[in-house]
Amino acid sequence: MTFGFRMTAIAAAVAAMVAAPVAAQEMTLKLGHLANEENSWHKASVKFGEELSALTDGRIAVEVFPNESLGKEIDLINGMQLGTVDMTITGESLQNWAPMAALLAVPYAFQTIEDMDAFAAGPVGDDIKAQIIDKVQIRPIAYFARGARDLTSNRPITSPADLNGLKMRVPNVPLFVDVWKALGANPGPMAFSEVFTSLQNGTIEAQENPLALIRSASFYEVQSHVNLTDHVRSWIYLTISEQTWAKLSDADKDAVMEAAARAQAYERELFEQSLADDRAFLESKGMTFVDVDAAAFQAAAKDAVLANVNDEIKPIVEELFAQ
Repeated sequence: MTFGFRMTAIAAAVAAMVAAPVAAQEMTLKLGHLANEENSWHKASVKFGEELSALTDGRIAVEVFPNESLGKEIDLINGMQLGTVDMTITGESLQNWAPMAALLAVPYAFQTIEDMDAFAAGPVGDDIKAQIIDKVQIRPIAYFARGARDLTSNRPITSPADLNGLKMRVPNVPLFVDVWKALGANPGPMAFSEVFTSLQNGTIEAQENPLALIRSASFYEVQSHVNLTDHVRSWIYLTISEQTWAKLSDADKDAVMEAAARAQAYERELFEQSLADDRAFLESKGMTFVDVDAAAFQAAAKDAVLANVNDEIKPIVEELFAQ
């Protein structure tokens, strides 16, 4: 009799646990982005989902779609505006709607990553986020650092004078083309997929990209030097649709922001470790790292940068160059 009573009690307890809404999922957020599964942005996105689930007792889940599997960057932004996508990771592409977003990737705006952090987290950073919310209807909730862009070549380059007509590939961005011309190089846009072969056959002599891409594209096989120009320090936002944000309670909004802060801190740890790992790898492959006269590069680039930025952000850029 006692045994039967115990079994009945256990069964009742199990039934109560199954019925209890302790981890009942109420909302699933779709987060699409362009990076692959090994990228720190993806790992931080997964971390965000884990933290948000924990903070909301499982009521809010996050489904992460890497490798543009949910759509390309602009498609995702459009989807967030329409309410078909909840979240993405995006940066200076937002300047198509919000001009201040161009500040996310201005050559020689920041001498160190600490300078960039102070700017992104400061008053102007707040203004950038406010304009994105207003003009794009998506909300930045965290930001991730991007690797500084550096110049690779087959000889050391320490100052603009060393460029002297250097044939180099740049992305198809007018600002980049004009800046490298001002520095004394001979830049030309080229699809990224063509860069390795063009370096190999001598069509171009140099290219510029973050260390992670220099490594993943195997440029160490056709270039001997990494010149630490650090000419673009930039960041990118983890964002949520305003339509989705409006559906959240105040408590859940707080949970989203706390999860985002934890994801941002986690991504920075991964980012700093990847920089160290990438440099060690490239040095192990025989690449020589070269310190440059950063002040000379910045001074030579200034006029070209200011000529390419719009009037709304020009005073801010002028101030950055004056610091």
